[in-house]
Amino acid sequence: MHRKELYRMLEQDIGFEDTTTRALIKPGLKIKAEIISNQAGIVAGIDLITPLLEDFKITISNTRKDGDQLEEGETILIMEGEASTILTLERTVLNLLMRMSGIATSTSEMVKKARKVNPEIVIAGTRKTTPGLQFWEKEAIRTGGGDTHRYRLDDAVLIKDNHLALVGDVALAVKKAREYASFTKKIEVEVENLEDALIAAEAGADIIMLDNMPVSKVESVLHALSDQGIRSKVIIEVSGGINMNNLGDYVKTGVDIISSGYLTHSAGVLDLSMEIKK
Repeated sequence: MHRKELYRMLEQDIGFEDTTTRALIKPGLKIKAEIISNQAGIVAGIDLITPLLEDFKITISNTRKDGDQLEEGETILIMEGEASTILTLERTVLNLLMRMSGIATSTSEMVKKARKVNPEIVIAGTRKTTPGLQFWEKEAIRTGGGDTHRYRLDDAVLIKDNHLALVGDVALAVKKAREYASFTKKIEVEVENLEDALIAAEAGADIIMLDNMPVSKVESVLHALSDQGIRSKVIIEVSGGINMNNLGDYVKTGVDIISSGYLTHSAGVLDLSMEIKK
């Protein structure tokens, strides 16, 4: 499904030719190579890069599955094929696996920590992704046990502060969105205070995102919604500045969803390397 994107990545990396490999490696030479994890973590991206390798007549074996826990020094997969092909693909394949596995690892850590406090909590990503890598990074979040949230703008209605600044009214924004969007689209409103949260709930928003609110204000919103008997009618999401350090405090409030750009914009990579076996 995403072969075209993979081929574009290769084209950007290779250019006209792999000059070094063509200069040094004899055509037709067959080799075996292993991709190895140099640190513990969660592997992601195997299912997506496998079709690319197969397109280039590379045989794959001993493959770990997306979502598997890796230990340091563990082999992720073994490749057999032409040396020149494997060497040319090496960096693109490693970069994608390293990036996705890093995100999956960070997501898994956040999910595990949050669910020790509330087993029902959902940890979601945001659209703070790398342009051109939205799909890959979102899939890595899914592999790590998180929720992808929106992949793209057409997935759902999310009325943000700048939309409200132009419309001027929370209830009117929800009404206009409901009239325009299909019944299949959820309506979410980003709010920054208790008053707008209550207005959004009364207006029929499906989801209310409490943006950049301290824990005490989040608790106040939840109490107010409960007092008015409408807490169960709306999904409450919190977002903005949430990371591993303050995650537990937000989970304890009883919100339904925690979304965090940390999963993508601050995730490291999982250190992987390729070793040729003679």
